[in-house]
Amino acid sequence: MSAAAAAVARGPVSGRYLTFHLGQSRYAVPIRDVREVVRLPAITAVPQMPAHVRGVMNLRGAVVAVLDLRAKFQMGAIEYADRACVIVFDAGRGEGAGACVATIVDGVDDVLPLSAAQLAAAPDFAGAVQADYLLGVATTPEGVWVVLNMPNILATEGSLVLPALTTDVSTAFEPI
Repeated sequence: MSAAAAAVARGPVSGRYLTFHLGQSRYAVPIRDVREVVRLPAITAVPQMPAHVRGVMNLRGAVVAVLDLRAKFQMGAIEYADRACVIVFDAGRGEGAGACVATIVDGVDDVLPLSAAQLAAAPDFAGAVQADYLLGVATTPEGVWVVLNMPNILATEGSLVLPALTTDVSTAFEPI
């Protein structure tokens, strides 16, 4: 079993998570995967790219690819508001270490410290989504977040379908 597959099998681990939203759907990513968060910059389109690749941006002199998570997750397009921003992730593995990939989100919400009791393995969606893209779910008194496996999502070509989760805390999942 690869290290990535083992991490998915174990589910998320306690620590700090950056939370963000796309429409009404709420997501979390381990803060260790995030390089930085910046306001939505000017993006230069690149011809003949998939629909979820918006183009490139200049990040202090570095050219960074920008993906639209709404398009990647097959959500409807919107006109981005003032809260829209870009989350920059480290994408360097092996060759090109230090490379980044940015994703557009509707808004960043918070950095939450989550304990093992608040985290659970991803529920079985009856094959509706590949487990490689989800680390699990997080529940707090404020609601439920889908914990994403961003390295796998960023490495996957094409778009993905992620199911919506209820934000009703009464349907919280068993801790791992």
